[in-house]
Amino acid sequence: MRKIFSAAVILTCFANLAMAQKPDLAHVDKVIKAEDNFNNLVARKGIKAAFLEVADIEGIVFKPNPVKITDFYTNIDKQPGTLTWQPKFARISANGDLAFTAGPYVYQNGKTDDDKVYGDYVSIWRTDENNKLKLLMDLGIQHPEPEQDAITDFQEPDSSKLVAPSKDPFNGKSVILATDKIFNHSLSISTLASYKEFLSPEGRYYFPGFEPMIGQDKVMKFIDNEAITITAETTDAGRSTSNDLAYSYGTARITKGQVVSNYNYVRVWEIDKDHKWDILLEVFSAVEND
Repeated sequence: MRKIFSAAVILTCFANLAMAQKPDLAHVDKVIKAEDNFNNLVARKGIKAAFLEVADIEGIVFKPNPVKITDFYTNIDKQPGTLTWQPKFARISANGDLAFTAGPYVYQNGKTDDDKVYGDYVSIWRTDENNKLKLLMDLGIQHPEPEQDAITDFQEPDSSKLVAPSKDPFNGKSVILATDKIFNHSLSISTLASYKEFLSPEGRYYFPGFEPMIGQDKVMKFIDNEAITITAETTDAGRSTSNDLAYSYGTARITKGQVVSNYNYVRVWEIDKDHKWDILLEVFSAVEND
């Protein structure tokens, strides 16, 4: 009996140790609540005041080129119209310091349905020194009114993908910068082959004038059908300290048929089960041609 009791104590100790070692993962609801609060701020205080209140100290918007949120909204008059949006796609890093949401928005500066502008937004958030999510990056695309509701995809961090926390945030950034540059170089050789290698199977693609495309097959079919080729240059990047979520952005020149246009791009990167960085989301924001 004493041996059985001792064995039970040992097993309990091991179980408690395993539970103690299990990482305390962040919950995706944290960024959904941040978006809901932002949406409510816009409704109560207006677009300008809301952006200034939620902005990260280094946060940027694309108007059409990247500019600091605080600089842009401080220097404009109160923005007219109403803006509403709804998160439909979201992730958060395991330690909760980096997150994103994306989904449909409606902007209306008038009284009739003809005054409505439809599109999809992408927002990237990171925590400040008080562990509060602040808006780091915001951009969007316009497209015709959607014919059906967007698919909701909120997922919690996957503990099986975690590696040791980064002790050097600058090294973590350099990894994403290098990965983004490798992808851009690959694009100059073969656009389709690059997306086949780097885009996540459930990756999403946001291109102006079109509703978001979901899945590697649909994205590659779109690129092939539209005869798209891309050259791009990395501007900057960042990575969560839990090494499972990252972002990058830069400029791109896209040839679509016989037309060459300039864009800014933002990519969200996610580590896969083999610890390889995949593009989970890519969005292109159009700028004026030269």
